[in-house]
Amino acid sequence: MSRSLLKSSGVVSAATLLSRLLGFLRDMLQAALFGAGAAMDAFFVAFRIPNLFRRMFAEGAFQQAFVPVLKETQAQGSEEELRRLVDAVASTLGAFLLLITAAGVLAAPLLMSLFAPGFMADAEKFATAVTLLRWTFPYLLFISLAALASGILHAHGRFAVPAITPVLLNLCLIAAALLYAPSVEALAIAVLIGGVLQLCFQLPSVWKLGLMPRPSAGWRDPAVRRIVLLMLPIMLGASISQLSLLLDSVIASFLPGDGSVSWLWYADRLMEFPLGVFSIAIATVILPYLSGQFAGKDAEGFSGTLDWALRLVLLLGIPAALGLLVLAEPIVATLFHHNAFTERDVAMTAAALVAYAFAFIGFSLVKVFIPAFYARQDTVQPLRLGAIAFGAGMVVSVALT
Repeated sequence: MSRSLLKSSGVVSAATLLSRLLGFLRDMLQAALFGAGAAMDAFFVAFRIPNLFRRMFAEGAFQQAFVPVLKETQAQGSEEELRRLVDAVASTLGAFLLLITAAGVLAAPLLMSLFAPGFMADAEKFATAVTLLRWTFPYLLFISLAALASGILHAHGRFAVPAITPVLLNLCLIAAALLYAPSVEALAIAVLIGGVLQLCFQLPSVWKLGLMPRPSAGWRDPAVRRIVLLMLPIMLGASISQLSLLLDSVIASFLPGDGSVSWLWYADRLMEFPLGVFSIAIATVILPYLSGQFAGKDAEGFSGTLDWALRLVLLLGIPAALGLLVLAEPIVATLFHHNAFTERDVAMTAAALVAYAFAFIGFSLVKVFIPAFYARQDTVQPLRLGAIAFGAGMVVSVALT
């Protein structure tokens, strides 16, 4: 089992590494061509809002609730029951996301005033941010449906295609930066195109499994209702870190001058590199394994899988955290100190990265523990603990501002 887990983790890590390297190239180009001024502050908030909802509805809530139920149906039900579940879930999710997307586009000024209220003091900056959000918000629809496809593939032990899919978004953003700089609107359009491509890229693999979704009156299916009930606490619990980062942007939007949101964005991107390559890759792989072991009442196997994941995360994560802490400024300067990205931008981004480095091991362990709870279909405990951590973090952030 550990060999199979290690192989699957290696596949996801390798694909994630490629995506993160392209992400670095993307961020380097954005820093050099756009800098860290008002326009990029507006773009980063406009991109972060649908990303927050993506992690709440898709990776954070839907996928974590969907995969255990799918594995249970796969283990205990028939092939036809599995197909009916996929049809029902896809139809319900698609209809819900269409409504959310339409509401988000129409209510873009309201969303921007909630998530970046400091922008309202600058009418031009606020208007730019609203326009960008109207381009980026539909990304939520396509990337959430892509998460549905990823969940189906993960449940069948297919990790390579979902892992390589994020590369497409980075390629779109790189092309937009090279061809259309300094137009931030081009970056926003590239986000939308990237979402469409990520969904289309996975559909052939789903079709090969014979599970291409068909329209269905899914909201009446008991399994769908069960997934929804599991999702409700996950929507908060699994996205606590993202919500915290977004509220950090709210606080940063009130700071004097331009660049605060951008500094936090670039620092977060650097922390996300080892987090994605090691911790998230391991967490992605163990969820279907843990779900299958729980459904099969294999308590010893469940414990062994979780123990293996924790040891591997610590083995890889501690050196990564120390590297971010000690080498923060050289890393930021090497990657981003070009053209429009100034020495002050380097210093402020490095300071934010040092702060993130102290939290890296905690983030990594949470990424492993949360799938263990969700595999057992326990969604309440992560929410309770996450809410406590979130409240404490916000108190400290406000106190130090």
